[in-house]
Amino acid sequence: MNLRYARHLTLPEVGAAGQERLGAARVLLVGAGGLGSPAALYLAAAGVGTLGIIDGDRVDVTNLQRQILHGTSDVGRSKVDSAVDRLGDLNPGVNVESYGFTLTSANAVELFRRYDLIVDGSDNFPTRYLVNDAAILAGKPYVYGSIFKFDGQVSVFGAPGGPCYRCLFAEPPAPELIPSCAEAGVLGVLPGIIGTLQALETIKLILGIGKPLVGRLLMFDGLALTTRELKVHRDPACAMCGDAPTITAPIDYEAFCGISAARTDEEEISPEALESALEGASPPVVIDVRESWEWQVAHIAGSRHIPLAALPSRVSELDARREIITVCHRGARSLSARRLLAGAGFSRVKSLAGGIDAYAARVDPKLSRY
Repeated sequence: MNLRYARHLTLPEVGAAGQERLGAARVLLVGAGGLGSPAALYLAAAGVGTLGIIDGDRVDVTNLQRQILHGTSDVGRSKVDSAVDRLGDLNPGVNVESYGFTLTSANAVELFRRYDLIVDGSDNFPTRYLVNDAAILAGKPYVYGSIFKFDGQVSVFGAPGGPCYRCLFAEPPAPELIPSCAEAGVLGVLPGIIGTLQALETIKLILGIGKPLVGRLLMFDGLALTTRELKVHRDPACAMCGDAPTITAPIDYEAFCGISAARTDEEEISPEALESALEGASPPVVIDVRESWEWQVAHIAGSRHIPLAALPSRVSELDARREIITVCHRGARSLSARRLLAGAGFSRVKSLAGGIDAYAARVDPKLSRY
């Protein structure tokens, strides 16, 4: 047995037989970002024989504050390519299978069937529901993790007799109520803590030791440094894992979460069309509904700053006769602002599709992105 694992071999709960089980295990990580980074590093170091990693993104400098799988020299590279190099250096005995594309309804179930366990490192609700449903359909348990600002959650879903994610969250929240990590922020060390707990739960499941978080949701408060548990019971009426499931194949998860289906051409304007309109004889009024700190990072020249929370009380400041374009980071909050104004009688208002992030990427590269 490899001396690399000497400290494992001395543990009666692991020993040579346990290390062999780790070496024979196949684990798929969904995402090579904040949660996937520490999970991948510790699973590789532990000697998990095969690690699959799926992520279609590239390394951005704003990732480096928390995504410790990547370094400065990796900026611009595919995250899975960066992960393969880093994990190969950490433990050459681990087989890393990389998938440099996005997990979708079309590929998830087939991919999950190739592995024993799934580790969910996703950062959005459509992917979380997709991971859950695909894992249940493939008959694979998965280790769930999520982070927000200073708080985190960990659980094990899809285990035999245990609940799934839909038993806890049958319906997703409204998209306008969900800020991303870029919008709300996240303390860089937090995903390290939660991702490491996911690695711990994965190892426990592989070895069959301890008490995995099946039927329990661990909630971590980083500011108070406290944890508490919420019991999660399998729901017999669950649409996915219940006694008479109504979901028998992956669905359109963006539509389910109210993201894609909610947008129409009448409601949105493209970054290119906004650029053209701003250069015209009668440019529209651009209302930026982001928070103050986001406005300070970057904003479109000539735009007005009215945070979304303050917009209802400041509607009287706007001229309903003018064309208005609402702007946020990536388009969800500005769409809510657009609908608020439309409900207040503004007939010439649209939301910037993709937000200022898309505008910076496609129209004005001088704008800072975050």
